[in-house]
Amino acid sequence: MDLTIHASFLPHDDPDAALAFYRDTLGFEVRNDVGYEGMRWITVGPAGQPGTNIVLHPPAADPGVTDDERRTITEMMAKGTYASIVLATTDVDAVFDRLQAGDAEVVQEPVDQPYGVRDCAFRDPAGNMVRIQQLKGQ
Repeated sequence: MDLTIHASFLPHDDPDAALAFYRDTLGFEVRNDVGYEGMRWITVGPAGQPGTNIVLHPPAADPGVTDDERRTITEMMAKGTYASIVLATTDVDAVFDRLQAGDAEVVQEPVDQPYGVRDCAFRDPAGNMVRIQQLKGQ
């Protein structure tokens, strides 16, 4: 079986702030920017990896989500516990410096983990955890 991850979804509560973080701070390419009924879905991805996409979407836009679920999602996003993504790099310290210079909210400075990676963590403007890892020896 030949499977790859084509898209992963992260919620946003401010499309312009999300776009600035993923495009301007992380350096991702904008692949699509679609508006519908006052909402925006923005697809971004790392340069040189056209098959890997992150879709930044309005949370709870699905009509099957109840009002109680929408409130829970909003509360979890505010706490930073709703969604996360793990990215990889060959130089976590350089990426950390770039993100810190871009005023991203630092959660964890680069540290060597006992499970074989050096990593750091930030929150994007919607509160999503963005963890960046570098394999030891790279």
